[in-house]
Amino acid sequence: MLQANDISLIYRNGEGVTYAVKKATVTVNHGEFLGLVGPSGSGKSSLLYVLSGLKSASEGDVAFEGNSYQAMANGKLIDLRRKRYGFIFQQHFLINYLTVFENVMVGALEQSAPARERAHNLIAELGLEKQSKRLPWQLSIGQRQRVAIARALINEPAVVFADEPTAALDHTTGHQVVDLLAHYRGHGSIVFVTHDPEMLTQADRVIRMRDGEIVAEEKRNGNK
Repeated sequence: MLQANDISLIYRNGEGVTYAVKKATVTVNHGEFLGLVGPSGSGKSSLLYVLSGLKSASEGDVAFEGNSYQAMANGKLIDLRRKRYGFIFQQHFLINYLTVFENVMVGALEQSAPARERAHNLIAELGLEKQSKRLPWQLSIGQRQRVAIARALINEPAVVFADEPTAALDHTTGHQVVDLLAHYRGHGSIVFVTHDPEMLTQADRVIRMRDGEIVAEEKRNGNK
C-alpha cells in the first residue's frame, strides 16, 4: 500500500553532507503495525516524515497506492495527508481553549452529523466519555494523548503515523496507548516510532535503525 524505494534524506552544510536517512527501502502493508525503533538520532523519525510526505526525499521516491509523491502537485500531497493519513506526535498539540470533543472535531474533514457521531464514539471507546466537555489542562497526560489519538482516527485514515507518542508517558500509560493503536490495526496501518523496544510487543514487523540506515528487520507472527 505504501512503498518507499531507496529513499534518502540529506542535509547539506557547506561542503558537508549528513544523511538523516540513507538508502532505505520500506513497505507498509495494509492493516499492519510496523514499528521503527532505534536510539536518538538513528533516523527513525526522519524516515516517518518521509514516508508520510511531511518531508520530501532527497533521493528515491515514496508511493501510496501506486501514486508517486514526486509526481503529485503539492496540493494533492497535502490532501493525501489530510484525508488518508492520521498523525500522532510526542506532544499532543491540543488546543487549550477547546473541549475534548471540539479538539477531536478539529481533525474532521467536515463538521457533519456523522463526523460528530464518530467523534462521540471514539471518545467513548477511548474511555474519555466523562471528560468530553473538559479542557486539556483538566486532563492527565495520558488522557490528552488519547484525545490526540481520537483526533488522528476521526477520518478513519488508511495509515496512522505515530512519532514517539509514548515518550512522555510512564510505561503503564504508554502500553495503554499502544493497545489503543494496535486495536485500530486491520482498519488501517500503523507506523509507530519509538526508542523503547518494549512498546513494540504488538507489532507485526519491527525495523531497527542506526545512523540513518536500516540495520535489521524482524517479522513477528501471531499479532494479526
